[in-house]
Amino acid sequence: METKNIYFISDVHLGLPNHQESLKREIMLVSWLDEILPHTKALYLLGDIFDFWYEYKYVVPKGYVRFLSKIAEFTDQNIPVYFFTGNHDIWAFDYFEKEIGMTIIREAQTIDIAGKKFHLAHGDGLGPSDIGFKLLKWLFTNKTAQFFFSRIHPNFSMWLGNSWSRKHRYELEMDDMDYQGENEEWLILYAREKLKSEKIDYFLFGHRHIVVNIKIGNAQFLNLGDWISNFTFAVFDGDKLSLQRLNGEIIPLQN
Repeated sequence: METKNIYFISDVHLGLPNHQESLKREIMLVSWLDEILPHTKALYLLGDIFDFWYEYKYVVPKGYVRFLSKIAEFTDQNIPVYFFTGNHDIWAFDYFEKEIGMTIIREAQTIDIAGKKFHLAHGDGLGPSDIGFKLLKWLFTNKTAQFFFSRIHPNFSMWLGNSWSRKHRYELEMDDMDYQGENEEWLILYAREKLKSEKIDYFLFGHRHIVVNIKIGNAQFLNLGDWISNFTFAVFDGDKLSLQRLNGEIIPLQN
């Protein structure tokens, strides 16, 4: 019997920078999903799959039908898909669960996979820094703020959200997307602190858009890169975790 894999991706930012360019990446993503479908035991989407997502009670954003229908193929075949909300798609409520069958996860989680401990999160608001994202996360998860935003007509709110995401939040993030080194990257510092109190085999994060595959003590730390310029993903075969590019390149583990 074929051994099936666990796959992890993050930071696709569907919708960025415009419909035409986003559609090209969506088609690439769907093609990859179609390729891995027969070999998948579970799929983890670690946040910012959409550049902006907001659900009203009866309205969801236009587009992304290729991606969502492909994800539905996974769940229809009882392949679990876990969607960790990121700072760009934090306003995903119940549509993905009810219509697509994904499981929505809103906080960092440590889970057991094949006897190994995986600590998974998008990564925003974790660690000793990232104060701005901690404040944004508090605001965006505030029920009162969500109530008043929902009172805005979708034609305006979707324009406002997409405009802000593209012109402000994304630009601010991309100004600091260079790898800062093991002693400066706050997600690495977060992982080191976590290891003081808990045994974890693998850390996987998104958010930073950088490609990192290193050892931290006895744990392996991955930042998954993105699907804007890196086109990277992680694969766990039940024994080893690897970080790969869409072109087949395997990114070596740095000791």
